[in-house]
Amino acid sequence: MIAFLKGRLVHKEPTQVIIDVNGVGYQVAISLFTYGEIKDQENILLFTHLAIREDAHVLFGFSGELEKRLFQQLISVNGVGPSTAIVMLSYMSSNELKTAILKEDAAALQSIKGIGGKTAQRVIIDLRDKLKKESWEESQPAISLGGHNTIRKEALSALLTLGLSKPVAEKSVDAALKKSGNTMTLEELVKQALKNA
Repeated sequence: MIAFLKGRLVHKEPTQVIIDVNGVGYQVAISLFTYGEIKDQENILLFTHLAIREDAHVLFGFSGELEKRLFQQLISVNGVGPSTAIVMLSYMSSNELKTAILKEDAAALQSIKGIGGKTAQRVIIDLRDKLKKESWEESQPAISLGGHNTIRKEALSALLTLGLSKPVAEKSVDAALKKSGNTMTLEELVKQALKNA
């Protein structure tokens, strides 16, 4: 198991990064929260989880151990795979997600793309007692990105990766940008676009 990667950030997108670790490039899937946390750091440390499937070995990376732990708890729930868990952690911060589960707020969980009523209930039933035993907080990152077109392009890329069709993603992003007067961070824009989709 690869517990963490420490190296030079070579490439960064809202849903993945490539890290050069002693001459080996690791492609790592990340959440929007982690994307916001790593900002423009040259050397980074990501805590990782390796998901092994028949057709691929996929590394998932997290800026903190707390997000990684919540990811691992989510994928322990029947019907929640790594891709769904990363979407959940992109849509809500670890704190918001934990709060929704503890308050048994199925409606909040169902507002996440791809999470239906049964899955929301399963997540709540399987994780609420485990999460009650833990106490932790994660701060919300502030993303500073310049250029409306860059943010729009990166938001579209993230939404397409999260499963939205291109026309729906474009319409949602443009509506969110128009409503905000182009003052949103990338993370806020993707979250708002997901709500509009």
